[in-house]
Amino acid sequence: MTIVGPAELPEEQRDELVEQVAREIQLRGLTTSAVHFLHASRPYRPLGANAMLFFDPVLRSLFGGDMAGATAILADDDGIEQLIDRLEELDDEMTWDA
Repeated sequence: MTIVGPAELPEEQRDELVEQVAREIQLRGLTTSAVHFLHASRPYRPLGANAMLFFDPVLRSLFGGDMAGATAILADDDGIEQLIDRLEELDDEMTWDA
């Protein structure tokens, strides 16, 4: 597995990866929890690379297979902010039919 650094991700690819990760989180019903977690983790973002090693087994079970894309997003402040924004948009888009 090759880890792609945040600087190496083209914006179009980052957008696609953010969408994929956001949809996976939404599919599992973890949108609100993920947004809260990402907001709460702001002070710890400099430790993100080490945290990715720690959470790798959990993330692999959620997203399966190659984690390079999700790792690149979560290692990049802009990627995290974009993910938060997309998760909030998805949460707002959800409507309940009565």
